[in-house]
Amino acid sequence: MDTPDESITLISAGKVQGTPVVDPSGNSLGEIYDVMLEKRTGRVAYAIMSFGGVLGIGKKYHPLPWLALKYVPEAGGYVVGIPKDALMDGPTIENSGAPWETGLQQKIEGYYGSWLSTA
Repeated sequence: MDTPDESITLISAGKVQGTPVVDPSGNSLGEIYDVMLEKRTGRVAYAIMSFGGVLGIGKKYHPLPWLALKYVPEAGGYVVGIPKDALMDGPTIENSGAPWETGLQQKIEGYYGSWLSTA
C-alpha cells in the first residue's frame, strides 16, 4: 500500500534524510543525514547534517538544533542562517561516535543558542 510521505505541514523522517542544506545565499552546506527524536515526547531533538569529504571519506557529521533549519521549497531544502565557519567549529559526531551521547543535546543548544535567539 502506497502511503504519502509528505503533506503541507508534515514530512516523514525518511524523506528528510538526504535533503540539501544551504546557506541563505543558496550555497550548499551539506545534507540532512538523520534526525534524532526524543522517545517520550516525540519532539525532534536535533538534525545531523553531513558535509565535506569525497566519496564518503572525510565526511563530517554535525548535529544542529532543529530550530536552526528552515524548510524553503524554493531553495530545494533547508536553509541555515548560521555562518559556515561556525557550523564547521560546532559540535561533531565522529564516525565512531554515538549521536545519543549523554549531554550532546545540551552541548548543541549551548553552542548554537546565540544564533537561535537572533532568528
